Amino acid sequence: MIDLFIKGGPIMWPLLAASIVALSVALERLWFLLAETSRRDHDRVQAVLSLVEREDISGACKLGEESRDYVARALSQALKHPNSFPDAMVAAARKELHRFSRGLSILDTIITLAPLLGLLGTVTGMIRSFGMLSGAELGAPAGITGGIAEALIATAFGLGVAITALLPFNLLNASEETARLELQEVASRAELLLKR
Repeated sequence: MIDLFIKGGPIMWPLLAASIVALSVALERLWFLLAETSRRDHDRVQAVLSLVEREDISGACKLGEESRDYVARALSQALKHPNSFPDAMVAAARKELHRFSRGLSILDTIITLAPLLGLLGTVTGMIRSFGMLSGAELGAPAGITGGIAEALIATAFGLGVAITALLPFNLLNASEETARLELQEVASRAELLLKR
């Protein structure tokens, strides 16, 4: 594996750095998702909504603040401003959703950057191969094929990094969308109860 890495040329180092960053971000974000999933407390959210229905807004706020569930927290923050609940809920939801979207821009950048770095490795490998075709090195087929190997290894590694980063990126996007829908659903229910 190390020999293959070295044959890939100098562009393999930035590709290695990109893969390490992508792996670190993906693992941290997956750990975050597991933690958030384990903290979900549907009963607490239901209890907060029941208190809103009984017009006990201060009790609902207190109950939601004590929760580690992001939906209950956002709801309790928004209920502190019952007269402007929709705007307050949007602000509270945005704050919670920001936690879900952290690191996505890094993964997105690596998904775009890795194939381009691989393509750069392809170009530099081909330049090296064609450089050996000129002049005295014409009789060195091993050098020419080494340049082609450099080109193909860098391309393959770049595509591998992008494909590997794409899987957690899509999972994280889907989890953010799920969180958004859960917050919207609870916000709609709370707004209907406040209008009664």
